[in-house]
Amino acid sequence: MSKAAVAPQSPLSRFWHKWRFHLNILLLLIPLGFMPKYFADQALFRGENGLGERELGEIPVGPWSVQLAELRNEAPVADGPAGYFKVFNASICKTCIDQVKAVYLRIGKPRSLRAAGTIFFGPPYRMGTSLPIPLKTRPDAEIWITLEGWDGSMHQASVPLAKASPATVAWLTKQGGK
Repeated sequence: MSKAAVAPQSPLSRFWHKWRFHLNILLLLIPLGFMPKYFADQALFRGENGLGERELGEIPVGPWSVQLAELRNEAPVADGPAGYFKVFNASICKTCIDQVKAVYLRIGKPRSLRAAGTIFFGPPYRMGTSLPIPLKTRPDAEIWITLEGWDGSMHQASVPLAKASPATVAWLTKQGGK
């Protein structure tokens, strides 16, 4: 009886058989390097680390107050043909939760309640909105917060864009008013 001839192993086959255990361990360890950022993001979204990366503190708006925070301290994100957006979070003061109907955010002073800007959504202690950032926005612009009460009253306050989002001002300066 003749034995079948055994073909010699290729260099790739020898490498795989020698190092496959080490390569599999490496494939398990690589995702662990991304875990701290993942857990930090999850804590931020759950509210355990505040409203956002850059909090502005209490902002008085008429008889009420709002805490405003920029979710991420980075340049605005493009969202296709809709343009660029920044995500802001807000929290209404505990004493005025029952009195405030809606919270709006806008760049530039609103002409009326119909043009108050983007509305915040979510629970009153952690609301969120995506604020559109037009390319023609001046770096010295202001963000206007509008609160509408259940009694029909409307109160407004403004915050300089440079204070609310320095990363956005740097991005606008870099864009050069395109």
